[in-house]
Amino acid sequence: MRSLAFAAFAVALSGTAALAAPASVSVTLAPELQEKSEKVYGMRDVTRLQEELRKDVERELGRTGAYQDARIDLVLVDVVPNRPTFKQLGDTPGLSMESFGVGGARIEGQVTAADGVVTPVAYDWYETDIRWTWANWVWSDTEYAFERFARKLSQGQALARR
Repeated sequence: MRSLAFAAFAVALSGTAALAAPASVSVTLAPELQEKSEKVYGMRDVTRLQEELRKDVERELGRTGAYQDARIDLVLVDVVPNRPTFKQLGDTPGLSMESFGVGGARIEGQVTAADGVVTPVAYDWYETDIRWTWANWVWSDTEYAFERFARKLSQGQALARR
């Protein structure tokens, strides 16, 4: 009898959880970054980063259940690599993968809640200490910025600039 009651409770609980849909996330490139990607970084790398940001945000929102039924439209405004990209290496003779620097990213956008309330979001993070970057790969700091943004957004932290 207890197992039947528990099974009914589990079915009821899963039914109510299914009513709320996860947030839909879209990521676009700012026009300046689009141009910089084509001329400097290479579209292959930046397109992959665009997809990675979307997946990071979806994963974290799915984990916490934040912003259910919301639409999240993000704009990747800036990315800075830690090491030269494939395109930069091909375009600049003498450039080496041994070259490194600080990287990061800037993200802007808006969250449109199910009730129509629009909340602007903006986040940026750039490494400030070059001593932490020597062991990084090309986009380490950028990916770290994505993870921090996704975690903060999923925790409901206000990321809007005032």
